[in-house]
Amino acid sequence: MSTTTNISFKEQILQGIPNTLPNPKPYEASINHAPKRKEILSDEEKKLALQNALRYFEPQHHATLLPEFKEELETYGRIYMYRFRPDYKMYARPINEYPAKSKQAAAIMLMIQNNLDYAVAQHPHELITYGGNGAVFSNWAQYLLTMQYLATMTDEQTLVMYSGHPMGLFPSHKNAPRVVVTNGMMIPNYSKPDDWEKFNALGVTQYGQMTAGSYMYIGPQGIVHGTTITVLNGFRKINKSPKGHIFVTSGLGGMSGAQPKAGNIAGCITVCAEVNPKITQIRLDQGWIDEKITDLDELVARVQKAQTNKETISIAYLGNVVEVWEKFDESNIHIDLGSDQTSLHNPWAGGYYPVGLSFEEANNMMANNPDLFKTKVQESLRRHATAINKHTEKGTYFFDYGNAFLLEASRAGADVMSENPTIGREFKYPSYVQDIMGPMCFDYGFGPFRWVCTSGKPEDLAKTDAIACEVLEEIMKNSPEEIQQQMADNIQWIKGAQENKLVVGSQARILYADAEGRMKIAKAFNDAIAKGEIGYVVLGRDHHDVSGTDSPYRETSNIYDGSRFTSDMAIHNVIGDSFRGATWVSIHNGGGVGWGEVINGGFGMVLDGTNEAETRLKSMLFWDVNNGISRRSWARNEGAVFAIKRAMEQEPNLKVTVPNFVDEKLLE
Repeated sequence: MSTTTNISFKEQILQGIPNTLPNPKPYEASINHAPKRKEILSDEEKKLALQNALRYFEPQHHATLLPEFKEELETYGRIYMYRFRPDYKMYARPINEYPAKSKQAAAIMLMIQNNLDYAVAQHPHELITYGGNGAVFSNWAQYLLTMQYLATMTDEQTLVMYSGHPMGLFPSHKNAPRVVVTNGMMIPNYSKPDDWEKFNALGVTQYGQMTAGSYMYIGPQGIVHGTTITVLNGFRKINKSPKGHIFVTSGLGGMSGAQPKAGNIAGCITVCAEVNPKITQIRLDQGWIDEKITDLDELVARVQKAQTNKETISIAYLGNVVEVWEKFDESNIHIDLGSDQTSLHNPWAGGYYPVGLSFEEANNMMANNPDLFKTKVQESLRRHATAINKHTEKGTYFFDYGNAFLLEASRAGADVMSENPTIGREFKYPSYVQDIMGPMCFDYGFGPFRWVCTSGKPEDLAKTDAIACEVLEEIMKNSPEEIQQQMADNIQWIKGAQENKLVVGSQARILYADAEGRMKIAKAFNDAIAKGEIGYVVLGRDHHDVSGTDSPYRETSNIYDGSRFTSDMAIHNVIGDSFRGATWVSIHNGGGVGWGEVINGGFGMVLDGTNEAETRLKSMLFWDVNNGISRRSWARNEGAVFAIKRAMEQEPNLKVTVPNFVDEKLLE
């Protein structure tokens, strides 16, 4: 046996899977680990899972690794190959520190390590970035082999990724994507939650979430901005100032951890419940929450004080959110905005913890008695919905935050269905996309544009913030009235980005921009790189965007022509991005609302200051946004009709089929 501590970081990357087995790694109890997955494989399937895992290693190692992998499968429900975790610290290094023949590949290595940074990843030892099961890879052999491929590939090759598995390097050309990623692309009839459990345990597919398996997650900052915009517009919708008013939600684990910070930026009182003591303490230590409270009576008193003083404060309640809704009803505390961001896309494996069980009891039950655990979750969802209904009857504005809360509550028999359902409005409460983000942002092309400074220098990020702000202020001078609010919100956001200390992991930033904003900001970055003012920049976006995702209960929930259950837009998005200049593209089954419930695509693009990069950014970013606007326009969304007509005026080569509106009186 040997360890890898005596060789450099670059040498470890280049060796890939080591020829000599590293020593076994102890299980570190201090790390936030994924819950045990339920036992779902037959005895024959377990043998197959072991065969699948061992094929990464030379036959002489099989006798040593077999009992170890067998124990992992029995103990955790998955084979993670803990022994092969690297000895080096996991974080996004400056791009020049990576061994690479291709700078584009080095940028992708940087992004992969950022997704697995302990400060970023939810369950770093299980290679899970967020959402309870959103994985970058299924096991550590995949990570080692992928990094080796990236370190040795040239700009004349493309790395093909099959759900975490690096299939290999294939000849291509410099204008092709360097990496093409698929995650969980199941045959439709094999895409139910238990199918994920089974085929993931076999090691043949994985849940990439939205930006985990596409290497584009930038920590909670990504959703801080989206949540800030959602909360601000939520209060505008009910004609209230956030000051002194209450937003109640739950979840501090992955992306949900951004909610308290967003509430502070918006200026309201945020109460966020979380059952996991470890992650609650992490968020407190990171400064993402202001206070932690463990007693309901103390919580009530503290919230009443905050209301009286019109404080801007974020409070984490260590306990179940159902108890908060019930206690606030009993105590006559008026909730102005309410939502939920538990990982209900993954309800049976740690995404939602039922009321009445301790955190430890729930973890034990989900692994050892999954049928009873499912019953407890559905009982809790019914009780949860009942408590929410009591508050909405008193004027609370509740919205589904795209986590499949209403969908799973309805499947549990909870009272969440509309009395007069219509296509797209089956539930008594809207998705936040339906009432807020869709008509106010997505239809006009505004979505979560983001970038990462590959130098790792905070001063580079500060320079890009200033560049983006200057570009947006210039655009706003001539922007139509329809998008003035969106422009103003984003200028305010970018001006406060530094003081809000949003960086976790890589030097990254996000703001909501339309196609014009994205292209002009990207060109300005590329010009700055060419002048030597900043280092290379990676462009990307959340898949939760205008064009990237087809999700009937979230991103495309404000599509009312019946096409919200189709996924043509997401597929076309990735195909179009791939030949218009993306450095890497990805397409996933699954995402924030669950396996089998959504198809989402993403991209990454490396800016290097060249003329070729400018050509690519203009072509790809224009398509990446306007593909979605055109689809939303065809669904007769009025904001999108306005936006696509404006886009056609700006680009003579754009010709889009525009809908004719029918007088509804003719249909009566």
